[in-house]
Amino acid sequence: MPPIRPAQAIIRNLGRADYEPVFAAMRAFTDARTPDTTDELWIVEHPPVFTLGLGADRAHLLAGAGTPAHGIPVVQTDRGGEVTFHGPGQAVIYLLMDLRRNKPGGKLYARQFVEKIEQAIINVLEAYNLAGERIAGAPGIYVAGGPRKGAKIAALGLKVRGNGCTYHGVSLNVAMDLAPFSWINPCGYAGLETVDMRSMGAAAALADVQQALARELVQQLGAGNAPDNESPTESNNTTEPHGQTAK
Repeated sequence: MPPIRPAQAIIRNLGRADYEPVFAAMRAFTDARTPDTTDELWIVEHPPVFTLGLGADRAHLLAGAGTPAHGIPVVQTDRGGEVTFHGPGQAVIYLLMDLRRNKPGGKLYARQFVEKIEQAIINVLEAYNLAGERIAGAPGIYVAGGPRKGAKIAALGLKVRGNGCTYHGVSLNVAMDLAPFSWINPCGYAGLETVDMRSMGAAAALADVQQALARELVQQLGAGNAPDNESPTESNNTTEPHGQTAK
């Protein structure tokens, strides 16, 4: 009998945490999970860091990004995609899920998974009177209209292992120092403008957006919800490479 998806996913709020320990914890969680392990969503805010996808070209690090002059570390990851920036004021949610489990509507496939994550972001932006849209072939969410149409406001970077287990996730720019995005070609696109909710006129508290996005992801992914503020490094649970989805 195929495994039945647990009724609830655990949401953990990690607060502000360095990128590398959280990255290691995601891998460890996924290495240790079994068919019965409950899915988890991890909410986190990172200090400034540039991260590279598996196929990333370091030529997309511009203007000395990653050098002591800027003091922002560069971390190689195992997600798909190119280079992106994480920093304070950005809502990051990591999705540690098993896509092969039965759930309402059947198993999820990677493309459907991405579409549901993107829809969650669009719904959250709409709640703050901001219009977001998809752009074919460029995962993430972009400003849908006005003078900044096409600017990127949310990025997506996933790892999907051969057993259907995922990690990494989504980042939504809320109220950030956007300057570091000008030191890279975001997600590999030269000249791509990057904005946040604040620069688009939405005054939103980071904690409120974090919770709203977590709720929307839970609803879109049919994951249920069992809030938990425990750190993942305090849990005995903790996704290798067969698939990646780019930022």
